[in-house]
Amino acid sequence: MIHLLLVIIYISFISLGLPDGLLGSAWPSMYENLAVPVSFAGIISMVISGCTILSALFSERLVKKLGTGGVTVISVAMTAIALFGFSTSTEFWQLCLWSIPYGLGAGSVDAALNNYVAVHYKSRHMSWLHCFWGVGCSCGPYVMSYFLTRGESWSSGYISVFLLQAVLTAVLVFSLPLWKKKSVEVSGESSASGEVLGLKRTIAIPGVKEMMITFLCYCAIEQTTSLWAVSYMVLQKGISPDQAAGLGAVFFLGITVGRFLSGFLTAKYSDKQMVRIGIVILAAGIFTLFLPLSNIGAITGLFLIGFGCAPVYPCLIHATPAYFGAEKSQAVIGVQMASAYVGSTLMPPLFGMLADHISIALLPVYIGLLLALMFLLSERLNRITERK
Repeated sequence: MIHLLLVIIYISFISLGLPDGLLGSAWPSMYENLAVPVSFAGIISMVISGCTILSALFSERLVKKLGTGGVTVISVAMTAIALFGFSTSTEFWQLCLWSIPYGLGAGSVDAALNNYVAVHYKSRHMSWLHCFWGVGCSCGPYVMSYFLTRGESWSSGYISVFLLQAVLTAVLVFSLPLWKKKSVEVSGESSASGEVLGLKRTIAIPGVKEMMITFLCYCAIEQTTSLWAVSYMVLQKGISPDQAAGLGAVFFLGITVGRFLSGFLTAKYSDKQMVRIGIVILAAGIFTLFLPLSNIGAITGLFLIGFGCAPVYPCLIHATPAYFGAEKSQAVIGVQMASAYVGSTLMPPLFGMLADHISIALLPVYIGLLLALMFLLSERLNRITERK
């Protein structure tokens, strides 16, 4: 039964990833159809991420009240409804409206599932679960490209992913008895009656601020690349929008392959070492984008950036109980997720403004500066937690 529950969690991570690559892949076709500037993708991203921040901050309370299974079912269902709304939208304001349940459905489930796995499973499962998230992300752009290259609307891509998400929601509903039966024995929710730390006391824990900024930088790198990589290839490299929509999956492919391999490497290297390895590969990918190479060079750079991102996020999360203690990890992971989505909220639209007023060619410079800050703060976090 425990193994079956782990399978359900893997399925849930696929559902988390499915919608994430859609907007960036579809946007070169969407913004002209909607008659809005290219930078407006950042507004949609900001609404989604802002709602995710709120949801993540309440994750500790929601998990204690509803349990991990209940939070997961409700969150995935909300995301499915939002995707259906995207598919029927004909105006930009409608996309913004449906972005609200989209974001609210993402934050709590992200924090709840990540904390559960960090506390109860080895690091390899965290990497492989996030690999499955990458599988979902990789499928999204391919689905969108399938419809666009056949002359169909971007709304067809969204409705197809909605149908997949609806099936996953049904699977999770039928799994609820399993979650309830194992809530104390397996998922650690016997602490449901425990004290809620709250935001102020959580942030006051030594090292939490550094962890929050590290997550902010990571999600800023990942989301900015996800949102603007296709537009970068179209506007800077001269690739056609329909071809670039499919190539946008290369970034997520790098994350997926990297996390699959990371699951094996965690048997040899610690979480801290895996984060450092990822940062080095990320730097190599950014450097490749600077080189005056052909389209293959841009594709290689995007793959390396995704490959470098692969171990950073899951290994940082898995290290959280070791850094701060299992009894505090749900609260800490909640603020980590919120901080991560602050990066997702603010940094991609900021780059959109730079792209509008200066040049989209600044993409590798932008994510390179974020990477440097992430490295400095992650190393400071290591020094603080080593002194405990």
